[in-house]
Amino acid sequence: MKTNKHLPVILAFILTSPVYAQSSDGGITPDMLQQIKQSYKRTGADKAIQNAITNTSINWLAVNTESKNNFNSHFSHKVNSKGITNQKSSGRCWLFTGLNVFRAKIIAGHKMGDFKFSANYSFFWDQLEKANLFLQGIIDTRTKPMDDRQVEWLFKHELGDGGQFTGVFDILVKYGVVPAEVMVETHSSENTSRMSNLIGLKLKEYGLQLRDQAAKGAKLSALEKAKTEMLGAVYRMLVLNLGEPPASFVWTRTNAKGEPVETKEYTPQSFFQEFIGGDIENDYAMLMNDPTHEYYKLYEVDYNRHRYDGKNWTYVNLPIEDIKAMAVASIKDSTMMYFSCDVNKFLDRERGVLDVNYYDYGALLGTTFGMDKKQRIQTYASSSSHAMTLMAVDLDANGVPRKWMVENSWGPGANNGHLIMTDKWFDEYMFRLVVEKKYITGKVKEIMQQKPIRLPAWNPMFADEEGDAPRL
Repeated sequence: MKTNKHLPVILAFILTSPVYAQSSDGGITPDMLQQIKQSYKRTGADKAIQNAITNTSINWLAVNTESKNNFNSHFSHKVNSKGITNQKSSGRCWLFTGLNVFRAKIIAGHKMGDFKFSANYSFFWDQLEKANLFLQGIIDTRTKPMDDRQVEWLFKHELGDGGQFTGVFDILVKYGVVPAEVMVETHSSENTSRMSNLIGLKLKEYGLQLRDQAAKGAKLSALEKAKTEMLGAVYRMLVLNLGEPPASFVWTRTNAKGEPVETKEYTPQSFFQEFIGGDIENDYAMLMNDPTHEYYKLYEVDYNRHRYDGKNWTYVNLPIEDIKAMAVASIKDSTMMYFSCDVNKFLDRERGVLDVNYYDYGALLGTTFGMDKKQRIQTYASSSSHAMTLMAVDLDANGVPRKWMVENSWGPGANNGHLIMTDKWFDEYMFRLVVEKKYITGKVKEIMQQKPIRLPAWNPMFADEEGDAPRL
Protein backbone atom coordinates (compact mmCIF):
# COMPACT_ATOMS: atom_id res chain seq x y z
CA MET A 1 0.00 0.00 0.00
CA LYS A 2 1.35 3.35 -0.96
CA THR A 3 1.63 5.88 1.89
CA ASN A 4 1.60 9.66 1.81
CA LYS A 5 5.09 10.81 2.76
CA HIS A 6 3.69 14.17 3.90
CA LEU A 7 1.14 12.67 6.36
CA PRO A 8 3.39 12.78 9.48
CA VAL A 9 4.12 16.45 8.86
CA ILE A 10 0.42 17.25 8.46
CA LEU A 11 -0.48 15.37 11.65
CA ALA A 12 2.27 17.13 13.58
CA PHE A 13 1.00 20.50 12.38
CA ILE A 14 -2.57 19.68 13.46
CA LEU A 15 -1.51 18.48 16.90
CA THR A 16 0.75 21.43 17.68
CA SER A 17 -1.27 24.31 16.19
CA PRO A 18 -3.90 26.18 18.31
CA VAL A 19 -7.48 25.40 17.32
CA TYR A 20 -9.73 28.46 17.50
CA ALA A 21 -12.92 26.92 16.22
CA GLN A 22 -15.47 25.78 18.75
CA SER A 23 -16.81 22.24 18.70
CA SER A 24 -19.41 21.37 16.10
CA ASP A 25 -22.16 21.34 18.73
CA GLY A 26 -21.31 24.81 20.04
CA GLY A 27 -19.58 23.63 23.20
CA ILE A 28 -16.35 24.89 24.74
CA THR A 29 -13.37 22.91 23.43
CA PRO A 30 -10.14 22.47 25.41
CA ASP A 31 -8.40 24.95 23.11
CA MET A 32 -11.20 27.50 23.57
CA LEU A 33 -10.95 27.05 27.31
CA GLN A 34 -7.22 27.67 27.15
CA GLN A 35 -7.82 30.92 25.28
CA ILE A 36 -10.47 31.97 27.79
CA LYS A 37 -8.17 31.30 30.72
CA GLN A 38 -5.34 33.27 29.13
CA SER A 39 -7.55 36.39 29.03
CA TYR A 40 -7.25 36.59 32.82
CA LYS A 41 -3.77 37.95 33.58
CA ARG A 42 -3.71 37.37 37.36
CA THR A 43 -2.27 40.77 38.07
CA GLY A 44 -1.74 42.06 41.58
CA ALA A 45 -4.65 44.44 41.11
CA ASP A 46 -6.92 41.56 40.03
CA LYS A 47 -5.90 39.58 43.09
CA ALA A 48 -6.66 42.50 45.39
CA ILE A 49 -10.07 43.01 43.78
CA GLN A 50 -10.81 39.29 44.04
CA ASN A 51 -9.93 39.32 47.73
CA ALA A 52 -12.21 42.30 48.29
CA ILE A 53 -15.21 41.01 46.30
CA THR A 54 -15.13 37.51 47.76
CA ASN A 55 -15.30 38.93 51.27
CA THR A 56 -17.77 41.81 50.99
CA SER A 57 -20.65 43.30 48.97
CA ILE A 58 -20.04 44.36 45.37
CA ASN A 59 -22.23 47.41 46.03
CA TRP A 60 -20.07 48.59 48.92
CA LEU A 61 -16.94 48.33 46.80
CA ALA A 62 -18.50 49.96 43.73
CA VAL A 63 -19.75 53.12 45.50
CA ASN A 64 -18.55 56.21 43.63
CA THR A 65 -17.32 58.46 46.44
CA GLU A 66 -17.53 61.59 44.30
CA SER A 67 -21.23 60.96 43.63
CA LYS A 68 -21.85 60.08 47.27
CA ASN A 69 -20.32 63.34 48.48
CA ASN A 70 -22.08 65.55 45.95
CA PHE A 71 -25.71 65.33 46.97
CA ASN A 72 -28.22 67.47 48.87
CA SER A 73 -31.87 67.12 49.86
CA HIS A 74 -33.14 70.61 48.96
CA PHE A 75 -36.10 70.84 46.55
CA SER A 76 -37.37 73.96 44.84
CA HIS A 77 -40.93 72.61 44.50
CA LYS A 78 -42.48 70.10 46.85
CA VAL A 79 -45.91 68.74 47.77
CA ASN A 80 -45.90 68.10 51.51
CA SER A 81 -46.06 64.42 52.40
CA LYS A 82 -48.80 63.33 54.79
CA GLY A 83 -46.97 60.45 56.44
CA ILE A 84 -45.34 57.27 55.21
CA THR A 85 -47.26 54.05 54.66
CA ASN A 86 -45.84 50.53 54.73
CA GLN A 87 -46.78 47.74 52.34
CA LYS A 88 -44.68 45.34 54.43
CA SER A 89 -43.75 42.06 52.69
CA SER A 90 -46.26 42.39 49.89
CA GLY A 91 -46.36 43.53 46.29
CA ARG A 92 -49.11 46.07 46.86
CA CYS A 93 -47.02 49.16 46.00
CA TRP A 94 -49.42 50.03 43.13
CA LEU A 95 -52.34 50.06 45.57
CA PHE A 96 -50.56 52.04 48.29
CA THR A 97 -49.38 54.56 45.70
CA GLY A 98 -52.81 55.05 44.18
CA LEU A 99 -54.47 55.39 47.58
CA ASN A 100 -51.76 57.81 48.71
CA VAL A 101 -52.45 60.09 45.73
CA PHE A 102 -56.10 60.37 46.81
CA ARG A 103 -55.18 60.47 50.49
CA ALA A 104 -53.12 63.65 50.04
CA LYS A 105 -56.01 65.36 48.25
CA ILE A 106 -58.51 64.34 50.95
CA ILE A 107 -56.36 65.51 53.86
CA ALA A 108 -55.79 68.87 52.17
CA GLY A 109 -59.39 69.30 51.01
CA HIS A 110 -60.99 68.46 54.37
CA LYS A 111 -58.25 69.95 56.58
CA MET A 112 -57.76 66.60 58.28
CA GLY A 113 -54.88 65.26 60.34
CA ASP A 114 -53.39 61.87 59.67
CA PHE A 115 -55.62 59.63 57.57
CA LYS A 116 -55.09 56.38 55.69
CA PHE A 117 -57.27 54.18 53.51
CA SER A 118 -57.58 50.46 54.14
CA ALA A 119 -55.31 48.78 51.62
CA ASN A 120 -56.52 45.44 52.97
CA TYR A 121 -60.12 46.20 51.96
CA SER A 122 -59.19 47.11 48.38
CA PHE A 123 -56.72 44.24 48.13
CA PHE A 124 -59.46 41.73 49.06
CA TRP A 125 -61.58 42.74 46.08
CA ASP A 126 -58.51 42.99 43.85
CA GLN A 127 -57.68 39.34 44.50
CA LEU A 128 -61.25 38.17 43.88
CA GLU A 129 -61.47 40.16 40.65
CA LYS A 130 -58.12 38.84 39.42
CA ALA A 131 -59.30 35.30 40.13
CA ASN A 132 -62.34 35.96 37.95
CA LEU A 133 -60.17 37.57 35.26
CA PHE A 134 -58.09 34.39 35.10
CA LEU A 135 -60.99 31.94 35.13
CA GLN A 136 -62.94 33.87 32.50
CA GLY A 137 -59.79 34.07 30.40
CA ILE A 138 -59.54 30.29 30.60
CA ILE A 139 -63.14 29.99 29.44
CA ASP A 140 -62.51 32.42 26.57
CA THR A 141 -59.48 30.41 25.39
CA ARG A 142 -60.96 26.95 26.03
CA THR A 143 -60.66 25.87 22.38
CA LYS A 144 -56.97 26.79 22.11
CA PRO A 145 -54.26 24.21 22.84
CA MET A 146 -52.35 24.28 26.12
CA ASP A 147 -49.19 25.41 24.34
CA ASP A 148 -50.93 28.41 22.79
CA ARG A 149 -49.05 31.50 23.94
CA GLN A 150 -52.12 33.19 25.43
CA VAL A 151 -53.13 30.08 27.35
CA GLU A 152 -49.57 29.64 28.53
CA TRP A 153 -49.47 33.28 29.68
CA LEU A 154 -52.71 32.86 31.63
CA PHE A 155 -51.47 29.83 33.53
CA LYS A 156 -48.27 31.70 34.36
CA HIS A 157 -50.19 34.75 35.61
CA GLU A 158 -53.21 33.31 37.37
CA LEU A 159 -52.94 35.61 40.40
CA GLY A 160 -50.50 38.03 41.97
CA ASP A 161 -50.37 40.89 44.43
CA GLY A 162 -48.74 43.31 41.96
CA GLY A 163 -50.58 45.64 39.64
CA GLN A 164 -50.83 49.05 38.01
CA PHE A 165 -52.93 52.21 38.25
CA THR A 166 -55.63 50.45 36.22
CA GLY A 167 -56.26 48.34 39.32
CA VAL A 168 -56.76 51.44 41.47
CA PHE A 169 -59.73 52.73 39.52
CA ASP A 170 -60.93 49.22 38.59
CA ILE A 171 -61.35 48.35 42.27
CA LEU A 172 -62.25 51.72 43.81
CA VAL A 173 -64.99 52.56 41.31
CA LYS A 174 -66.70 49.19 41.76
CA TYR A 175 -66.17 48.52 45.47
CA GLY A 176 -65.55 51.92 47.04
CA VAL A 177 -63.03 52.47 49.84
CA VAL A 178 -62.94 52.45 53.65
CA PRO A 179 -60.65 54.02 56.27
CA ALA A 180 -57.73 51.92 57.51
CA GLU A 181 -59.27 51.28 60.91
CA VAL A 182 -62.46 49.84 59.38
CA MET A 183 -60.63 46.87 57.84
CA VAL A 184 -57.20 46.56 59.39
CA GLU A 185 -54.17 44.75 58.03
CA THR A 186 -53.67 41.05 58.78
CA HIS A 187 -50.59 38.86 58.69
CA SER A 188 -51.60 37.59 55.26
CA SER A 189 -52.23 41.06 53.85
CA GLU A 190 -48.78 42.17 55.01
CA ASN A 191 -47.12 38.91 53.98
CA THR A 192 -48.95 37.96 50.82
CA SER A 193 -46.78 35.32 49.21
CA ARG A 194 -48.15 32.19 50.90
CA MET A 195 -51.81 33.17 50.52
CA SER A 196 -51.37 34.20 46.88
CA ASN A 197 -49.44 31.01 46.15
CA LEU A 198 -52.16 28.77 47.58
CA ILE A 199 -55.00 30.60 45.86
CA GLY A 200 -53.01 30.60 42.64
CA LEU A 201 -52.42 26.88 42.91
CA LYS A 202 -56.15 26.33 43.31
CA LEU A 203 -56.89 28.56 40.34
CA LYS A 204 -54.54 26.56 38.12
CA GLU A 205 -56.43 23.42 39.17
CA TYR A 206 -59.74 25.11 38.43
CA GLY A 207 -58.40 26.26 35.05
CA LEU A 208 -57.65 22.69 34.05
CA GLN A 209 -61.08 21.59 35.21
CA LEU A 210 -62.79 24.25 33.10
CA ARG A 211 -60.78 23.24 30.03
CA ASP A 212 -61.60 19.59 30.66
CA GLN A 213 -65.31 20.33 30.97
CA ALA A 214 -65.19 22.37 27.76
CA ALA A 215 -63.37 19.56 25.93
CA LYS A 216 -66.15 17.17 26.99
CA GLY A 217 -68.78 19.44 25.42
CA ALA A 218 -69.97 21.53 28.40
CA LYS A 219 -72.01 24.54 27.33
CA LEU A 220 -70.92 28.08 28.15
CA SER A 221 -73.68 28.42 30.74
CA ALA A 222 -72.35 25.34 32.58
CA LEU A 223 -68.84 26.73 32.54
CA GLU A 224 -70.07 30.05 33.93
CA LYS A 225 -71.91 28.22 36.72
CA ALA A 226 -68.79 26.23 37.56
CA LYS A 227 -66.75 29.44 37.59
CA THR A 228 -69.12 31.03 40.12
CA GLU A 229 -68.78 28.02 42.42
CA MET A 230 -65.00 28.20 42.10
CA LEU A 231 -65.02 31.88 43.00
CA GLY A 232 -67.03 30.99 46.09
CA ALA A 233 -64.12 28.85 47.26
CA VAL A 234 -61.67 31.67 46.50
CA TYR A 235 -63.86 34.11 48.45
CA ARG A 236 -63.74 31.82 51.49
CA MET A 237 -59.96 31.58 51.29
CA LEU A 238 -59.72 35.37 51.12
CA VAL A 239 -62.01 35.85 54.12
CA LEU A 240 -59.98 33.39 56.19
CA ASN A 241 -56.80 35.31 55.36
CA LEU A 242 -57.91 38.93 55.16
CA GLY A 243 -61.26 39.14 56.97
CA GLU A 244 -64.63 39.86 55.37
CA PRO A 245 -65.12 43.34 53.88
CA PRO A 246 -67.75 45.46 55.67
CA ALA A 247 -71.01 46.35 53.96
CA SER A 248 -71.38 49.48 56.13
CA PHE A 249 -69.56 51.20 58.99
CA VAL A 250 -69.66 54.20 61.30
CA TRP A 251 -66.75 56.62 61.09
CA THR A 252 -65.80 59.89 62.76
CA ARG A 253 -63.94 62.50 60.77
CA THR A 254 -61.47 64.62 62.75
CA ASN A 255 -59.68 67.88 62.03
CA ALA A 256 -55.94 68.56 61.96
CA LYS A 257 -55.91 68.74 65.77
CA GLY A 258 -57.55 65.33 66.09
CA GLU A 259 -60.86 66.84 67.24
CA PRO A 260 -64.10 65.17 66.06
CA VAL A 261 -65.92 67.00 63.28
CA GLU A 262 -68.63 64.61 62.09
CA THR A 263 -69.79 61.05 62.74
CA LYS A 264 -71.77 59.26 60.04
CA GLU A 265 -72.69 55.82 58.82
CA TYR A 266 -71.23 54.95 55.45
CA THR A 267 -71.10 52.21 52.88
CA PRO A 268 -67.79 51.78 51.06
CA GLN A 269 -69.39 53.31 47.98
CA SER A 270 -70.84 56.33 49.80
CA PHE A 271 -67.47 56.91 51.47
CA PHE A 272 -65.81 56.83 48.06
CA GLN A 273 -68.31 59.29 46.61
CA GLU A 274 -67.97 61.74 49.50
CA PHE A 275 -64.21 61.73 49.87
CA ILE A 276 -62.90 60.89 46.39
CA GLY A 277 -65.76 61.14 43.93
CA GLY A 278 -65.41 62.29 40.37
CA ASP A 279 -64.79 60.13 37.33
CA ILE A 280 -61.37 58.76 38.33
CA GLU A 281 -61.48 56.26 35.47
CA ASN A 282 -61.42 59.13 32.97
CA ASP A 283 -59.94 62.04 34.93
CA TYR A 284 -56.38 60.79 34.61
CA ALA A 285 -53.97 60.32 31.73
CA MET A 286 -51.54 57.39 31.76
CA LEU A 287 -48.19 58.25 30.23
CA MET A 288 -45.27 56.02 29.31
CA ASN A 289 -41.65 56.38 28.28
CA ASP A 290 -40.96 53.19 26.30
CA PRO A 291 -38.33 53.68 23.57
CA THR A 292 -39.07 50.21 22.14
CA HIS A 293 -42.31 51.58 20.67
CA GLU A 294 -43.05 54.65 18.55
CA TYR A 295 -43.64 57.87 20.46
CA TYR A 296 -46.79 60.01 20.21
CA LYS A 297 -49.00 56.96 19.84
CA LEU A 298 -51.74 55.49 22.03
CA TYR A 299 -51.25 51.88 23.16
CA GLU A 300 -53.33 49.32 25.03
CA VAL A 301 -51.91 46.22 26.72
CA ASP A 302 -54.08 43.10 26.66
CA TYR A 303 -55.02 41.61 30.06
CA ASN A 304 -53.28 44.53 31.77
CA ARG A 305 -56.24 45.17 34.05
CA HIS A 306 -57.60 43.94 37.39
CA ARG A 307 -61.23 43.22 36.46
CA TYR A 308 -62.44 41.20 33.52
CA ASP A 309 -64.94 44.00 32.89
CA GLY A 310 -62.34 46.65 33.69
CA LYS A 311 -60.07 48.76 31.50
CA ASN A 312 -56.71 47.69 30.10
CA TRP A 313 -53.65 49.86 30.75
CA THR A 314 -54.01 52.39 27.91
CA TYR A 315 -51.25 54.95 27.66
CA VAL A 316 -49.65 57.64 25.54
CA ASN A 317 -46.03 56.83 24.76
CA LEU A 318 -43.90 59.97 24.99
CA PRO A 319 -40.30 61.15 25.04
CA ILE A 320 -39.06 61.61 28.60
CA GLU A 321 -38.84 65.41 28.35
CA ASP A 322 -42.56 65.67 27.50
CA ILE A 323 -43.42 63.63 30.58
CA LYS A 324 -41.16 65.75 32.79
CA ALA A 325 -42.91 68.95 31.72
CA MET A 326 -46.30 67.62 32.82
CA ALA A 327 -44.85 66.25 36.07
CA VAL A 328 -43.38 69.66 36.91
CA ALA A 329 -46.71 71.35 36.20
CA SER A 330 -48.51 68.97 38.56
CA ILE A 331 -45.98 69.41 41.38
CA LYS A 332 -46.05 73.19 41.03
CA ASP A 333 -49.82 72.95 41.53
CA SER A 334 -49.34 70.86 44.71
CA THR A 335 -50.66 67.65 43.15
CA MET A 336 -48.93 64.30 43.67
CA MET A 337 -48.79 61.68 40.94
CA TYR A 338 -48.68 57.90 40.50
CA PHE A 339 -45.14 57.11 39.33
CA SER A 340 -43.44 53.81 38.52
CA CYS A 341 -39.88 52.83 37.74
CA ASP A 342 -37.20 50.14 37.93
CA VAL A 343 -36.41 50.87 41.57
CA ASN A 344 -33.59 48.39 42.18
CA LYS A 345 -31.21 49.92 39.68
CA PHE A 346 -28.46 51.97 41.37
CA LEU A 347 -30.40 52.20 44.64
CA ASP A 348 -28.71 52.93 47.95
CA ARG A 349 -31.38 51.87 50.45
CA GLU A 350 -29.49 53.21 53.45
CA ARG A 351 -29.41 56.76 52.06
CA GLY A 352 -32.60 56.57 50.02
CA VAL A 353 -30.82 57.61 46.82
CA LEU A 354 -31.23 56.58 43.16
CA ASP A 355 -28.28 57.74 41.05
CA VAL A 356 -26.84 56.16 37.87
CA ASN A 357 -23.36 57.33 38.92
CA TYR A 358 -23.62 56.02 42.47
CA TYR A 359 -22.15 52.59 41.73
CA ASP A 360 -19.24 52.24 39.30
CA TYR A 361 -19.51 48.53 38.54
CA GLY A 362 -17.49 48.86 35.35
CA ALA A 363 -14.41 50.26 37.08
CA LEU A 364 -14.58 47.56 39.74
CA LEU A 365 -14.96 44.64 37.33
CA GLY A 366 -12.80 45.97 34.52
CA THR A 367 -15.50 46.12 31.87
CA THR A 368 -18.37 48.31 30.65
CA PHE A 369 -22.16 48.01 30.73
CA GLY A 370 -23.23 49.81 27.60
CA MET A 371 -26.89 49.01 26.89
CA ASP A 372 -29.23 51.98 26.59
CA LYS A 373 -32.81 52.09 27.89
CA LYS A 374 -34.30 50.59 24.73
CA GLN A 375 -31.84 47.70 24.73
CA ARG A 376 -32.41 46.99 28.42
CA ILE A 377 -36.14 46.69 27.78
CA GLN A 378 -35.68 44.49 24.72
CA THR A 379 -33.47 42.07 26.66
CA TYR A 380 -35.68 42.02 29.78
CA ALA A 381 -32.89 43.68 31.76
CA SER A 382 -35.16 46.50 32.91
CA SER A 383 -38.87 47.08 33.36
CA SER A 384 -41.31 48.89 35.60
CA SER A 385 -41.09 47.11 38.95
CA HIS A 386 -42.28 49.51 41.64
CA ALA A 387 -44.84 52.29 42.06
CA MET A 388 -44.38 55.33 44.31
CA THR A 389 -45.87 58.80 44.69
CA LEU A 390 -43.99 61.55 42.82
CA MET A 391 -44.15 64.69 44.95
CA ALA A 392 -41.10 66.96 44.52
CA VAL A 393 -38.70 68.36 41.93
CA ASP A 394 -35.62 70.54 42.24
CA LEU A 395 -35.30 72.98 39.30
CA ASP A 396 -32.26 75.03 38.42
CA ALA A 397 -32.35 78.72 37.49
CA ASN A 398 -33.42 77.81 33.95
CA GLY A 399 -36.25 75.55 35.09
CA VAL A 400 -34.37 72.33 34.25
CA PRO A 401 -34.82 69.44 36.74
CA ARG A 402 -31.80 68.43 38.78
CA LYS A 403 -33.45 65.77 40.93
CA TRP A 404 -36.84 64.37 42.00
CA MET A 405 -38.39 62.93 45.15
CA VAL A 406 -41.01 60.23 45.69
CA GLU A 407 -43.01 59.20 48.73
CA ASN A 408 -42.38 55.48 49.13
CA SER A 409 -44.42 52.75 50.86
CA TRP A 410 -41.62 50.85 52.61
CA GLY A 411 -42.22 52.45 55.98
CA PRO A 412 -39.88 54.90 57.75
CA GLY A 413 -36.26 54.97 56.73
CA ALA A 414 -33.79 57.24 54.96
CA ASN A 415 -35.18 60.69 54.06
CA ASN A 416 -38.15 59.90 56.35
CA GLY A 417 -39.32 57.17 53.98
CA HIS A 418 -38.73 59.07 50.72
CA LEU A 419 -36.41 58.29 47.80
CA ILE A 420 -34.40 60.96 45.99
CA MET A 421 -33.43 60.36 42.36
CA THR A 422 -31.16 62.30 40.04
CA ASP A 423 -32.62 63.63 36.82
CA LYS A 424 -30.36 61.29 34.84
CA TRP A 425 -31.71 58.31 36.80
CA PHE A 426 -35.24 59.57 36.02
CA ASP A 427 -34.34 59.48 32.31
CA GLU A 428 -33.02 55.93 32.41
CA TYR A 429 -35.34 54.08 34.80
CA MET A 430 -38.64 55.96 34.99
CA PHE A 431 -41.39 54.31 32.92
CA ARG A 432 -44.94 55.25 33.90
CA LEU A 433 -46.62 58.41 35.17
CA VAL A 434 -50.30 59.06 35.80
CA VAL A 435 -51.35 62.72 35.82
CA GLU A 436 -54.63 64.55 36.08
CA LYS A 437 -55.80 65.52 32.62
CA LYS A 438 -55.73 69.22 33.46
CA TYR A 439 -51.91 69.04 33.36
CA ILE A 440 -51.53 67.32 29.99
CA THR A 441 -50.74 69.17 26.79
CA GLY A 442 -53.07 69.69 23.85
CA LYS A 443 -50.98 67.29 21.81
CA VAL A 444 -51.44 64.53 24.38
CA LYS A 445 -55.19 65.19 24.44
CA GLU A 446 -55.28 64.68 20.66
CA ILE A 447 -53.32 61.45 20.90
CA MET A 448 -55.74 60.13 23.51
CA GLN A 449 -58.48 60.30 20.87
CA GLN A 450 -56.65 57.78 18.66
CA LYS A 451 -57.68 54.15 18.43
CA PRO A 452 -55.13 52.42 20.65
CA ILE A 453 -52.60 50.00 19.20
CA ARG A 454 -53.16 46.73 21.06
CA LEU A 455 -50.08 45.00 22.48
CA PRO A 456 -49.98 41.42 23.78
CA ALA A 457 -49.92 40.69 27.51
CA TRP A 458 -46.40 39.26 27.25
CA ASN A 459 -44.83 42.46 25.95
CA PRO A 460 -41.47 42.82 27.81
CA MET A 461 -42.38 46.14 29.41
CA PHE A 462 -45.56 45.09 31.13
CA ALA A 463 -44.89 43.05 34.22
CA ASP A 464 -46.88 44.07 37.29
CA GLU A 465 -45.45 46.68 39.63
CA GLU A 466 -44.87 44.68 42.77
CA GLY A 467 -42.60 46.89 44.79
CA ASP A 468 -39.47 45.38 46.24
CA ALA A 469 -40.62 45.77 49.81
CA PRO A 470 -38.10 44.76 52.47
CA ARG A 471 -38.81 41.17 53.43
CA LEU A 472 -39.51 40.86 57.15
